[in-house]
Amino acid sequence: MKKKLSSILVLLLLAASSCKDLTVNPTDAISTETLVTTTAGLTNALNGAYALFKDHITFNGTIDQNNMYLRQYYHLSDFASDDIVCGQVTTDPLFYSFSLGHAPSQGNTRYFWYVSYKIISGVNTVIDAVEKSGDQDAAKQQLLGECYFLRAFCHFNLVRLFGKPYSVDPNAPGIVLRTSLTDEAKKARSTVGEVYTSVIADAEKAATLMTQNRGVQYASKEAAWALLSRVNLYKEDNQKALDYANQVISSNRFKLETKATYPNLFANATTGSETIFCVAFTAADDYGKFGSIASMIYSDGNSGWGEEYASSSLRNVMSKHTEDVRWNYIVPAKDAGNNVQKKNGIEMYYISKFSFQGGSPNLSSPIMFRLAEMYLNKAEAEAKLNQTSAALNDVDEIRKNRGLEGSLYAGKLPSGYTALDAVLEERRIELAFEGHRTYDVFRNKRTLNKTYWGYHLAGLKETDIDLSKTPSGYPNMTVPYTSNRIIYFIPVDEVLSNPQVTQNP
Repeated sequence: MKKKLSSILVLLLLAASSCKDLTVNPTDAISTETLVTTTAGLTNALNGAYALFKDHITFNGTIDQNNMYLRQYYHLSDFASDDIVCGQVTTDPLFYSFSLGHAPSQGNTRYFWYVSYKIISGVNTVIDAVEKSGDQDAAKQQLLGECYFLRAFCHFNLVRLFGKPYSVDPNAPGIVLRTSLTDEAKKARSTVGEVYTSVIADAEKAATLMTQNRGVQYASKEAAWALLSRVNLYKEDNQKALDYANQVISSNRFKLETKATYPNLFANATTGSETIFCVAFTAADDYGKFGSIASMIYSDGNSGWGEEYASSSLRNVMSKHTEDVRWNYIVPAKDAGNNVQKKNGIEMYYISKFSFQGGSPNLSSPIMFRLAEMYLNKAEAEAKLNQTSAALNDVDEIRKNRGLEGSLYAGKLPSGYTALDAVLEERRIELAFEGHRTYDVFRNKRTLNKTYWGYHLAGLKETDIDLSKTPSGYPNMTVPYTSNRIIYFIPVDEVLSNPQVTQNP
């Protein structure tokens, strides 16, 4: 299968993109004619685009087993949050996210940018071929819609990492939009607002084209609606965010996992009742310790690196409800005396959301969109529309399926809470480690508080750590939404090859 996909990728990677260092020597690549005239050809070509989310591909002349789109995605989003703590100083590029010591040359941003535009180039090739053919066959239109979805999804992920939040400054520089094969190779960055407009247009078109259900490992109209709910929420178009969330919910294709089934959702993502869209891995894609997502944040003793853990900040928020089944994904490493072990003074609470598919500690099919997020998107939009009771009712839909049926809000806010506070706290717990937290903080113009022990604190020594006290006097303990470090530098490759691209400050 890997060899077949490699051949298919030859066609997908021919299109112009912002990265120009790929050399292709086709042998048995499918022809453009075959691509246009057969559904099988289109399907195989599109499978190549999906494969790029999880494959290790050549970058700068080599294949690094620790390079993978999703691995870098979680580095750049979750590791910059207050949900995950680093147990040591490391030379791995992931440390830039913890320390905020970003650089244009860091390997994870360079690879993520590179692969994102390869996916975009590939789907642009398919879009161009299908639209020029004029074929209105439903199966081919479905595949065309999936291409529009993937283009929207990749552009959105890029602008979140390299552009300021829309709510902070829609006129700030975003990323390079690639929506046509005829785009100039050297092209300036579009504004954040322009990128959002393009993402929404692509996702809306995708939703109208997709009429078939090929399984949650592929895009669908519901996945497009879920993306539209998320993008409009970030854009603060709250009514649209609410409406699209309702469309997903009322489709009746999905249902919330219960407290009995939720602990197995992520290990069985492709069959989970909440899953809207996931990147499906198989046993053949089990990368083991090298290159997996799980190995960064979980270890059974030897399966992972054992360096990153659930933070004390998150655990403190969750501590109000020990009966919450979401604790199942936080696994303390204990010694023979049942004491939580420490690494360099940091308590080792592993994270298992990306483990145990087929029993493997390093295998999962990461979920990109699921039903719980739709309830939470809806709740946040309602909170901002001053519909407090409705917002709390939607939060309660989550809580009563997570073991908290005895602790529902029932339309009443706790003392000192706003409706938005309640929703964002629930989002933090429910969506922890899934790539949402930093965006939820900064787009809501809040400050990220990292005042807890961990090696994100510059100059920290193990002898400094006193878990009975709160750290003080270290830089970067709090990160305001106004900080330039909430986004990453544009990769050096792009800046050097494309002089029209300006660098982030």
